[in-house]
Amino acid sequence: MGNGVRDEIHFLLDGELITLRDFDPDTTLLNWLRDTRRRKGSKEGCAEGDCGACTVVLAEAREDGEPAFYPVNACIRFLPTLDGKMLFTVESLKALNAGRLHPVQQAMIDCHASQCGFCTPGFVMSLFALFKTRHRPPREQIITALSGNLCRCTGYRPILDAGERMYDLAAALPPEQQHALNTPAPATDASAGPPTIPSSPAPTRNGTDNPPPDSLPATLQALAQSCHSGFAITHRHRRFLAPASLEALAQTLLLHPEARFLAGGTDVGLWVTKQHRNIDTLVWPGKVAALQHITIHDGQLVIGANVLLEAAFAAITTHYPQLTELHERFASLPIRSSGTLIGNIANGSPIGDSMPPLITLGATLLLRRGEQLRTLALEDFYLGYQQKDLQPGEFAQALQLPLPDAALPLQLRCWKISKRFEQDISAVCAAFALTLREQRVDSIRIAMGGMAAIPRRARHCEAALHGQPWNPATLAHARCALAQDFSPISDMRASATYRLQVAQNLLHRFYLETGPETGNATVDIHAVEASA
Repeated sequence: MGNGVRDEIHFLLDGELITLRDFDPDTTLLNWLRDTRRRKGSKEGCAEGDCGACTVVLAEAREDGEPAFYPVNACIRFLPTLDGKMLFTVESLKALNAGRLHPVQQAMIDCHASQCGFCTPGFVMSLFALFKTRHRPPREQIITALSGNLCRCTGYRPILDAGERMYDLAAALPPEQQHALNTPAPATDASAGPPTIPSSPAPTRNGTDNPPPDSLPATLQALAQSCHSGFAITHRHRRFLAPASLEALAQTLLLHPEARFLAGGTDVGLWVTKQHRNIDTLVWPGKVAALQHITIHDGQLVIGANVLLEAAFAAITTHYPQLTELHERFASLPIRSSGTLIGNIANGSPIGDSMPPLITLGATLLLRRGEQLRTLALEDFYLGYQQKDLQPGEFAQALQLPLPDAALPLQLRCWKISKRFEQDISAVCAAFALTLREQRVDSIRIAMGGMAAIPRRARHCEAALHGQPWNPATLAHARCALAQDFSPISDMRASATYRLQVAQNLLHRFYLETGPETGNATVDIHAVEASA
């Protein structure tokens, strides 16, 4: 990878600088915490990022130098990806608080929000991340923040109560206990980005061996500056390569075309924890600053390969608010805070929920191999099950999404059908994008996931609709045509018959919301009102 490449990683744990070298690069953060550091608060429940018992919080220096906090699943997070970051576990909250309970922890006690306690540390850390990123959010946002945490005995009501009470407890702290760790996010517009913890101009010791919380922002900033270079971890025959520039990344993949390109690891992590695979070479783009940006260029939203799912969806829904529900139901916040949008796309799963709406909107991929660049329509990227149009050493550098055209009002809908509303994989994910001209279908794009070996457009259905009046007769013809587009399989998620019927019904629902009889009314199937 060239000169100046480190052979170790550096990160902060409770303000302590941790330096690691010559370790197995597919070591998970959870195993390191429990087996090496003897931190038993973080639990292993599922080892696949579903239950949240292992949740920890990472802080990363933003471009303005202040930390941004986000929860992650330690069970599927590879240890090398902590380079340049600050780590908080449930033990950190007390250790950095002069031995006192943090307001989040005290709120869990006050609200009787724990019974067996196995899941409690994960709930505490998810609430801590919320505490540091949102100021007194509505209960709905607390629910979203806890969507990746499962409780089997306490029940969620008291835990949600704790998510409200923690702010009151923080406000009631005496002045000598009010510091960066105990101070919630300021009251700011959520659209302005994640709030940050305030830096103190004159930090003081807090009476323990740990650094004072008010000094942590400056410590993290200094670490981030010192860790801007790339690194390469080698342990026996395994390698973890993290180039620091786009050019170096492209060259590394040319030199190691057999390597596994690791994004957030939310799927690759399961290869290790569940399938016990041995991965000899991992290449990680996490040090490449050029891949971490979201920009607008030539009427397109350009999302870099290392942009987290949460940030990517936030940008997309700014322009396409119709995808807000998909954003909130896409996995959980800890998964969206580790995984990347490009990683979900490049993974190529037929049930990847991001692909159907992006295909309907005409998204393209910017692919890179060495110095060569090419652009490919997302719908053409998938050749077969887990097969992509990628040459050896080639990778997806960015997603390019056309911005809405105000002159062409677009009817856009996307619906995800699954057994559970939260934290579940799709049986069917269907997306529709329609423009009408004098109540005739001027353009229509329909894409679905879960209906074939790849996410795919419904071209027969589109052909049956194009140029036709948008009315019940056309809809009936299009429902029949949709059956020619897909031959779904039966599996544990749904039967083939169910999938096809659901797809046709979603087409009908799309018509009900956009047809002339309804006046573009929303068909809400989730609202449940209590009886008087």
